[in-house]
Amino acid sequence: MSHANILQRPKSICKPHVNVVIWGYRRAFRLGWGVKGGKLAKRVILKIRAVAERYFPEKRLFLRSENETRFVRLTSGSQILAWAGSAVFVCWSIIATAFLLMDSIGSGSVRDQAKREQLLYEMRLNDLSSERDLRASESLLAQERFNVALEQISLMQLALLKSEDRRKEMETGIEVIQSTLSRTRKERDAARENNNTLTVRLEDSGIVPDEISGSSDVETTLDFLTAALATTARQRDTQIEVATKATTYASELELERKLMFEKNDRIFSQLEDAVSLSLAPLDKMFEAAGMPTEQILSTVRRGYSGQGGPLMPLIFSTRGEAPDADGLRANTILEKMDRMNMYRIAAEQTPFSLPLKSSFRYTSGFGPRWGRQHSGTDFASAHGTPIYATADGVVKFAGWSSGYGRLVKIEHKFGVETRYAHQSNILVKVGQRVSRGEQIGAMGNSGRSTGTHLHYEIRVSGKAVNPMTFIKAAKNVF
Repeated sequence: MSHANILQRPKSICKPHVNVVIWGYRRAFRLGWGVKGGKLAKRVILKIRAVAERYFPEKRLFLRSENETRFVRLTSGSQILAWAGSAVFVCWSIIATAFLLMDSIGSGSVRDQAKREQLLYEMRLNDLSSERDLRASESLLAQERFNVALEQISLMQLALLKSEDRRKEMETGIEVIQSTLSRTRKERDAARENNNTLTVRLEDSGIVPDEISGSSDVETTLDFLTAALATTARQRDTQIEVATKATTYASELELERKLMFEKNDRIFSQLEDAVSLSLAPLDKMFEAAGMPTEQILSTVRRGYSGQGGPLMPLIFSTRGEAPDADGLRANTILEKMDRMNMYRIAAEQTPFSLPLKSSFRYTSGFGPRWGRQHSGTDFASAHGTPIYATADGVVKFAGWSSGYGRLVKIEHKFGVETRYAHQSNILVKVGQRVSRGEQIGAMGNSGRSTGTHLHYEIRVSGKAVNPMTFIKAAKNVF
């Protein structure tokens, strides 16, 4: 058979299922296989065709209608293609189902994980709420203890002043008694000297009782001397008795004075301990908030420069001597109490309290958020929850402010400013003076907000600081 016949035969006798093989044969012949290559390709094609017809014999599908009968011939190649397509479709279905199952399982685990995280988050919020309530009760108890300590300090101070006045009176009485005793002793000694002088003169004059009995002048003189001696003796006995009583009374006063000093020392010690215990938390509170304590106290003193009342320094007469130790201790205590009072005034004007008194939850803290700086702390609660001023101050702004929504700015002492944003209702006006704990508005969702909450800011000298620094600093004081 010639090459031409070989090339022409597939067009007339080959089946469709071997067209690909024939195309390969033609390609091989064109590449230079020659006659031997053509024979080899023919044998391969025939062998493949025999194997295909063995496993996939030709089948006919008859289609009968009322008028005629037709059939469709299913060749081996068609069956192979159908089987391969079915296999590919089944494999694709299996793989797609596997992927869907894996996605479903993964989605289920993600949902379960999200539910677990949500549950843990809610538990953590409940724990934080309980801890907040506990800290609030502790703050109230601490404030009550602070008030009780102030009352005790006031009572102790009054007792100290009374004891000091009594001590002065006792010292004055002792001085009077000592001077009286000294004068009495001098008068007694003078009377004795006069008596001795008169006796010596009588003896020197040589007058005896028999000689003077008849002389009226001598009798008168003797009567006068006798009466004077008797009077002097009575005065001496009286002065001795008074001196004895004065000595006993002085001993009693000295003992009472020692007891009073011991009592004063105990009172001073209790006052010093109470003042130190009350002053230490205030020092720590302002230091934790990063506030310059000495500068703040100086500012408060300049604003409250009036003097008078029980906190004035005690002034004692030293008679040119060194100051009394008790006086120094009393003045030291009064200075600490004055410092504590200045702290109390400064604390009223510094935002150490929370802007909310109802239950709430923290939703966002101070710092970077979504690539931007979040300048405050967010508190979430029910719509219309009252909002309170956290310190005494003057309303600087009250109205609408773009992203803040309904905003209130309050200017406080020491260069501090607080902001309360996203409110639903504003209850104050610009220029109005507000006190700590006074309601200034209600929580809302105005401005650039994703839900009902309060955006609370604290700015010191125009720079935003973390509000939780102030709130945490005062948790053991207020």
